[in-house]
Amino acid sequence: MDMLSENKRAAIWSIVLLLVSLLVWELSISPQELNTGELTEYELLTGAGTAKAGVPPPSQVLVKAWQELSNPFYDAGPNDKGIGIQIGYSIYRVLTGYFLAAFIAIPLGFLIGMSSVAHKALNPFIQVLRPISPLAWMPLALFIIQDSEASAIFVIFICSIWPMLINTAFGVAGVREDWVNVARTHELGALKTAFTVILPAAAPTIVTGMRISIGIAWLVIVAAEMLVGGTGIGYYVWNEWNNLDLTSVIFSILMIGVVGMLLDAAFGLLQRRVAYVE
Repeated sequence: MDMLSENKRAAIWSIVLLLVSLLVWELSISPQELNTGELTEYELLTGAGTAKAGVPPPSQVLVKAWQELSNPFYDAGPNDKGIGIQIGYSIYRVLTGYFLAAFIAIPLGFLIGMSSVAHKALNPFIQVLRPISPLAWMPLALFIIQDSEASAIFVIFICSIWPMLINTAFGVAGVREDWVNVARTHELGALKTAFTVILPAAAPTIVTGMRISIGIAWLVIVAAEMLVGGTGIGYYVWNEWNNLDLTSVIFSILMIGVVGMLLDAAFGLLQRRVAYVE
């Protein structure tokens, strides 16, 4: 009951903070004033009679959200697609690069964690490559791959691999030595020992790395799509900025946050499912 009461109090405070923030935001936006006087020909050509672009109030953002979410999968041409289609393209790129990274990072992390020789041999390369910004790879990827879609996936691959690799190696190396010795006593092979002894014990640490990687991948895809253009939520933000439609920009930023929260929640659920009890 105490925990339920605490959760209810936290939910009430969250709602109150949200409503207060929206109210302050709404009241702080002053209406745009138009120049209604007689304008010269030069002023007409430079758009002096139109309202200047400004930060929209939350009421406008809510109206925009209703318009977009009521028909999220419309397709009216290359530069006019629904928010659902744009997010779908981004999620496809993120998951493709992410699972390619997992396919390499987790087995390699096992090797590094189980072998001190492999750790000493590969660690210098990891320490040099890991700090490089994923977007720094984009020009090279575009030049070599010569495909914007594949280049964006490659950037996601690069940014996703390091947290999974390092966490897997750390989790595997941290498995208690006596458990591994018991497996050797029972004459289990290296592969069977990895799957039946090491993997269950290291799984929470591995999933933590996977959770960190999916968050980084979702951050990076937005910037990558701004660079490569075409489709995706990052391109949607940049395109609406070029149109000076700040209402759509703010709406898309909120959608990026919601999708990121759902991805993190999914891996948080997986993390609780693989919790290891000695």
